[in-house]
Amino acid sequence: MSAQKRPVIGISIGDLNGIGIELILNTFSDGRILEFCTPVVFGNNKVLNFYRKLMPELNISYNNIKEIAKANPKQLNVFTVWEEDVDIQPGQMTDTGGLYGVKSLQAAVKALKENAIDALVTAPLHKYAMQSSEFNFTGHTPYLKEVFKADEVLMLMVAENMRVALLTEHVAIGDVAKNITKEQIIKKINLLKSSLKKDFGVDRPKIAVLGLNPHAGDEGLVGREEKEIIRPAVMEAKKNDCIVMGPYSADAFFARGSHEKFDAVLAMYHDQGLIPFKSLALGEGTNFTAGLQVIRTSPDHGTAFDIAGKNIADESSFRAAVFAAVDIFDTRMGYAEMRKNPLRKISARVMANAEDEKIDE
Repeated sequence: MSAQKRPVIGISIGDLNGIGIELILNTFSDGRILEFCTPVVFGNNKVLNFYRKLMPELNISYNNIKEIAKANPKQLNVFTVWEEDVDIQPGQMTDTGGLYGVKSLQAAVKALKENAIDALVTAPLHKYAMQSSEFNFTGHTPYLKEVFKADEVLMLMVAENMRVALLTEHVAIGDVAKNITKEQIIKKINLLKSSLKKDFGVDRPKIAVLGLNPHAGDEGLVGREEKEIIRPAVMEAKKNDCIVMGPYSADAFFARGSHEKFDAVLAMYHDQGLIPFKSLALGEGTNFTAGLQVIRTSPDHGTAFDIAGKNIADESSFRAAVFAAVDIFDTRMGYAEMRKNPLRKISARVMANAEDEKIDE
């Protein structure tokens, strides 16, 4: 982590009736994580106290603040977004649970826009419960794209052993093919390449592209998207100084461990990428929104209403999302520093090499 700055990580609490707050409390009950970041939860201490009482074994305290500048780096901080009491029904999908989850998200995003926090980790929201006349988005990603006026964003799933990006995200399976175009594939490849360099420190990214149809179309016998759209897009991307290969047959690709030979994989649709990712990420996957000028991560799962309030939720993916946000922040800081004056750095390296040669002589 950067020695110059410990990042302030903003956290939205997700649906009040889901497992989000349990994940937050479990994660930060281990005080060692405070050595890497200063966490600020956007919500209300009464909501945290509700779940805290359901988790009597936890040893955790938090600092209530109304100004982010007053966050205590040695504690979990709770930024008060609302004062009123809120009806909490763990495991139930209610309008209130979704409404206040969105309030938390909006407050955290406002702080992110104002540079009051350095990165955002979002606990899960339910796509139906979050809907309202004021908030009509299918998920965090399209909302953040609009708020930060990004030309293009990319849903990138990250784990220790793999990275999987999605060409199409929350699209009905019947509409996937019509959303696959040569131009869109090239855009996503270029965005993925840029993110691998800037956010993950991969100097020369190697990217695999999956096919859409079984057996990657079998040369047009079971679909022509590979021959007419995907392969031409891959060939075009190669001209833009990009190491990209494919299209690969999706079923054999992961089964043979081919993903380990690449820095990232571009899947054509949601389940094609997320089923193998969640199967192989060992419960510690992170969802990262590439293409934003800000940093946003989240766990790779949903609200899990079926286990909410039972104190059995596994915080591994949420904890991984926090560390991913810290790591990406640090990598971006280093990336920006390296590019402040590249000529000076090249000159310094040349001089250092010359000194080494003198010593060798």
